[in-house]
Amino acid sequence: MAAVAVYFLWAATIPRWWSQRVGDMVNGHLSVGLILGLVFGVCFTLLPLVAAWFGLHRRRPWKAAVAWLVLAVVLALPNLWTLGVAVGRGSGAHAGQRVMDVRAPWFRGATLTGAIIAGVLFVGLLVFSRSRRSRRAKDRAREHGTEK
Repeated sequence: MAAVAVYFLWAATIPRWWSQRVGDMVNGHLSVGLILGLVFGVCFTLLPLVAAWFGLHRRRPWKAAVAWLVLAVVLALPNLWTLGVAVGRGSGAHAGQRVMDVRAPWFRGATLTGAIIAGVLFVGLLVFSRSRRSRRAKDRAREHGTEK
């Protein structure tokens, strides 16, 4: 019962609070909304992806893996809050949308664009590191004469 009450309190409070913070940073300037949105989108998507990858790509004790995943979620909070404002259906989200429309123009769209860029960068880094690792293994095999 308490968890339900906390959820409804947060659903009404966090979007309003977050939109006010972003509005204070952007202060109605289109260019600031664009730049901050891109920075937030890239940083708060790429950092959580790297933290989650680091926590899960090798065998670790489950407590360490959970700690890395918690860190990833904490790092993603600004983007999750922005998503809650952008797609939320409650009164807090609607109030946040109105605040961001006036005080943080272009921020939501630029955050989405930055998140997409970060996702593509992360996948590109994974592909690059795998191909590099594969190339090194082939080079080592060639040096030792064990190439098939």
